[in-house]
Amino acid sequence: MMSKTAPHKAFRRHRMCERWVGVTKMQILHACGVWYERRQKMDDDFKQTMCERTPKEIADYNRQITTEKNKLIKIFKNRDENIRKIANPLIENASYMKVELSHLKKYNIKNGIKEFYMNGKGQFGYKESVESKTYNTMMKNYLSVIKQLNDMLPKGETIPSDDGFEDF
Repeated sequence: MMSKTAPHKAFRRHRMCERWVGVTKMQILHACGVWYERRQKMDDDFKQTMCERTPKEIADYNRQITTEKNKLIKIFKNRDENIRKIANPLIENASYMKVELSHLKKYNIKNGIKEFYMNGKGQFGYKESVESKTYNTMMKNYLSVIKQLNDMLPKGETIPSDDGFEDF
């Protein structure tokens, strides 16, 4: 949890530290103020986007996951029992990843793929957002799982490439 200390009080508290030697009070106030405002915005964003999901959101996620799962199970219904046993965990993971990817994509469209940062030395700039990194990693994993599922199907039968994900 973040301290509610004002920037000028933070200066007084840390003025004896070596890191503030040669730095004017105005520079410290500016640096602390920028960091303080950004931290407040990050805390607000966290509360809005990363808090626990409401029961309605959980039910919606579960409904979407079940829909995707049923689409993939339908493709494997005529396969051998052993193949279905192997494919079930992959189907569950692929269903979850597809739903989560669609939500991450919406978040990235809304908020962008880069975020502001400021480290302890007063350096600041932009970096790739955590959501963007997560999206890229999960997309690679999703494609890998779908390839594994495709390899389990007979040669003539494949998982449709246009499964509505882009339209969603």
